[in-house]
Amino acid sequence: MQHSAPPLFKQGIPALVKLIVCLSISAALMLIDFRFKAIDLVRDSINLGLRPLEHVMQLPRNLLTASDTYFTTRSTLADENVELKQRQMELTLLANQSELLRVENQNLRQLLDLQKEVAYKTIPVEILYNPSNPISQRVVIDRGSEDGLRLGNPIASDSGILGQVVRLYAGSAEVSLLEDRDFAVPVQIARNGLRAAVFGTGRGNLLELRYLPVASDLEVGDVLLTSGIDGTYPPGFAVAMITRIERNIDKNTANVFCAPVARINAHRQALALLYDPQWDAKPSAGDSENAPGRRKTRTRGMP
Repeated sequence: MQHSAPPLFKQGIPALVKLIVCLSISAALMLIDFRFKAIDLVRDSINLGLRPLEHVMQLPRNLLTASDTYFTTRSTLADENVELKQRQMELTLLANQSELLRVENQNLRQLLDLQKEVAYKTIPVEILYNPSNPISQRVVIDRGSEDGLRLGNPIASDSGILGQVVRLYAGSAEVSLLEDRDFAVPVQIARNGLRAAVFGTGRGNLLELRYLPVASDLEVGDVLLTSGIDGTYPPGFAVAMITRIERNIDKNTANVFCAPVARINAHRQALALLYDPQWDAKPSAGDSENAPGRRKTRTRGMP
């Protein structure tokens, strides 16, 4: 069986020569295109003509990709929505905690200023909880007899008197607040020095100023300060402010209602005043205004 070359290679010029010629022409065209960009216009024209055909051929793939992206995006958005809601709740909680810490920090700074201002010893205390008694208005603090507290020690904030230690334990104490029923504080009117006593009337009720004649010189807005006459409270601490006066001339009586100056249920930090009248109430020679235990009338929280 004889193998013979295809007719193409039997005609005219030998195939090797044709190959060399074709390679030479190709190399020349590539060189011309590289150096002179001579066929860019032809290439762009062909590309422009084939572009619609490319879009048609890519259409099924693009549709499949678009549908997959749509369903994936919808699921992703739902997950992101749930995650963002959880994140929003976390940020809200952090914002509330931050605000609480800011207020607490401000209160601590004010207590520190008060601690520097008074001449006698004080102990920072923190309110732990309210005993489960709906009638009384008392709180339990984290300091007790081991910390130097004694029965009767006043508890104050930077604005004024909050209450008094009425029950003492080794590491804690129970404090009766101003609003506690029949809780009494000897006071005097800051404007004219008139002495009286202010009494608590129960949770959420206004205090009452008692034991004053109906013709007493009282005005709404008068500030009541501790008189110090009982030897328990240091003189000069704000206690309450008169908010309403009801005079009954026929019965020669007057009902005087007062609001506490200090925010009784606002903060958890306070100061216990270890005031001893035998030592702290003695005036300094020649300077009665700066006498130990005598604190200037506070105007904070007052109109």
